[in-house]
Amino acid sequence: MARNRPVRTLAAVAVLALVAGCATAPQDPNAPPPIPEGSEQATRTESNGDIVTEYRVNGSLAMVRVVPKNGPTYYVTDADGDGRLDRNSDGTRNVPVYFKLYGW
Repeated sequence: MARNRPVRTLAAVAVLALVAGCATAPQDPNAPPPIPEGSEQATRTESNGDIVTEYRVNGSLAMVRVVPKNGPTYYVTDADGDGRLDRNSDGTRNVPVYFKLYGW
């Protein structure tokens, strides 16, 4: 009976590690970013039919949601809180590069 104790302990630790790993697994990458808490929302429609929603926290722009007339919805965020919308390392805005054209 004493010989099985280390094996049971190891098995219990492995199960706990697996459960903890599942709990911290990344969420759906296609999910929209959360709306900033305490944000004021302002929505406008551009001349080309795009709907732009700005989310501001204490007057500082925190996130923009763009629903193009043609194309998928995308978000531009300010993750570091400096009041500027984040850009990629190549200087472009954080917008989708690929679009889903067909699906079945």
